[in-house]
Amino acid sequence: MTLANYDCPMEIVELVREDCASAIALWAETGLTRPWNDPTADFERALEGATSAILGFKRDNVLLGTVMVGNDGHRGWVYYLSVSNAHRRAGLGSELMKAAEEWLRRKGAVKVQLMVRNENESAFNFYERIGYETNDVKVLSRWLQE
Repeated sequence: MTLANYDCPMEIVELVREDCASAIALWAETGLTRPWNDPTADFERALEGATSAILGFKRDNVLLGTVMVGNDGHRGWVYYLSVSNAHRRAGLGSELMKAAEEWLRRKGAVKVQLMVRNENESAFNFYERIGYETNDVKVLSRWLQE
């Protein structure tokens, strides 16, 4: 695949353990990490899960974007969609979401869901531009580990 602003091919691949540090650095750069979530543990859980993966956009072996996908048996979930600040607005996020949707479709998911923090207006705008809609639901949570 070649995108408009890139003259060399780029590929979306399933990330492996060796990509962990690069992925976490990207997530930190783009403001996705939070003190209460251990990104290394999130990365490892996704790799170890039979129904989850982390897809990455690489150019010249440099990680430019990620998306974590998981299938709960009915719905597909998307987490950690992230594109390097230097490469935003070039279509990489849209391509990562297409790859995530295709991965989930192959795994049998019939719907894709994701969570966006209320204050992240730019993320809401991005997802609406690519065809996602807000559902009238509230997400409830409870920590199982202390």
